Amino acid sequence: MDPEPIDAVAGVVSDSGIAGRRLREMIARLSESPATLDDLVRDFAVPRRTVEALLRAAGPDLASGAGGLVLAEPVRPRYAERFALHRLHDVPAVDGMAELIAAAPAADRSLDHVSATAGTARRRAQWLAGTYDLAGARLICIGDHDLTSLAVRKASPDVAITVVDVDERLLAYIDDQRAGIACYHADLRFGLPPVVAGSGDLVFTDPPYTPEGVQLFLGRGAQALRDRGNGRLVMAYGFSPLAPALGLKVQRAVLDLDLVIEAMLPAFNRYHGAQAVGSASDLYVCRPTPHTWQVLDRRLDRLAGSANIYTHGEQSLEADPKAMESVRGPARILGGGPLRADEVTVDLGADPGPWLARVLLALNVPRATLLVPNNHPDLRDEQSQRALRALVGAKYDLRLRRSTPGPTRATVEATLRAPERPDVAGWLLTHAHGKVANVLRGALQQADPGLSRDEAEARAAALTGSDHAQARLIDLPRHAIARLLNA
Repeated sequence: MDPEPIDAVAGVVSDSGIAGRRLREMIARLSESPATLDDLVRDFAVPRRTVEALLRAAGPDLASGAGGLVLAEPVRPRYAERFALHRLHDVPAVDGMAELIAAAPAADRSLDHVSATAGTARRRAQWLAGTYDLAGARLICIGDHDLTSLAVRKASPDVAITVVDVDERLLAYIDDQRAGIACYHADLRFGLPPVVAGSGDLVFTDPPYTPEGVQLFLGRGAQALRDRGNGRLVMAYGFSPLAPALGLKVQRAVLDLDLVIEAMLPAFNRYHGAQAVGSASDLYVCRPTPHTWQVLDRRLDRLAGSANIYTHGEQSLEADPKAMESVRGPARILGGGPLRADEVTVDLGADPGPWLARVLLALNVPRATLLVPNNHPDLRDEQSQRALRALVGAKYDLRLRRSTPGPTRATVEATLRAPERPDVAGWLLTHAHGKVANVLRGALQQADPGLSRDEAEARAAALTGSDHAQARLIDLPRHAIARLLNA
């Protein structure tokens, strides 16, 4: 039995993914006045074959008018409701961004963080909402120091949003806004959280403005797409008009992923700072090609672990390459699965801050010696040391030795605790690569053998929440891990 015309039209729109907005606009046009096929192709910039498919699907619901085809009056209300035509030009206001940006953690220049203006955040959100079909889709923000996720949430309440960032302070701040945004931690050089891979329809990123940084962030963004045919990667990038050669290198890095640059909006983004590029950057819209998926893993393997990707600081392209050799220490641990050994020594001399805690979460070896900078954020004062011990204390006993083996280094000696019966927190920490809901269910049943599987699953679900249930513990923001362990 053939589907009703309206269902067939819905199938054509759905096949276009987030790009289906133009087809909904075309339906709105056909609801208002007659149009020829040529009119529709030209006015909505949609390929003729797609327009023909939509008209063919609508079939009996179309009538001939003086100026072409038009939706018959009896079916117009059904089409208006089914395709939410009244919402096409009803983008909510994006208010309060100046206050959110002012209250956010200070920009970290070592991570190439330069804050975009509140007007830029609003403009991004309204442009995305007015260009793509976001209702029911998932937006992935690969890095979000400009709080684009919060702006999009205001403009598009029906879109699911995920943020992946290396800055623990930023993840905690976004989570504190209670905007229904799923937050995950990742140093993209070591990979993308598995729960994020293949989950998104649209990616937004404002990466470090180096060829390596742009390629890494776009590459991880491509890995995050689930719709390989219609998914888009939207990127902010700018270069100085005095240095066009740098712009060329970055654009070659984009093309090296076999991404097509579908559009570029000049000077779309404005910043507080970044005066070397005129305090502005362009907005690029990139789209994967079939060949992207053939080259993507190889391109990212070149960047993984040892890539200097930033424009400032010890991990910039200008830094001493030998200083980054120690990145090979955490790459195997943070970029792979559990490491099996009796004792390991890991050089974290280039740790920008988050690696120490993540390595302690990832390791399950009886003894580990970790070498870190002497001014490491987790060691610099008593409060920080207490927080580190509280995070991993159910798993490892720590001995923290400042200025050892020299004035610029510190040593963290970790000894695996071996309680007769691991508690729930200890079980979670020693299974940090498993899905949180599954590991927690097993931990609860082990702690209380009288719990049924269903009871344990219900308790685990209540503790983890829907966003984090299928994620690995090691990928959760640090504040979320602490909150779960306390719960």
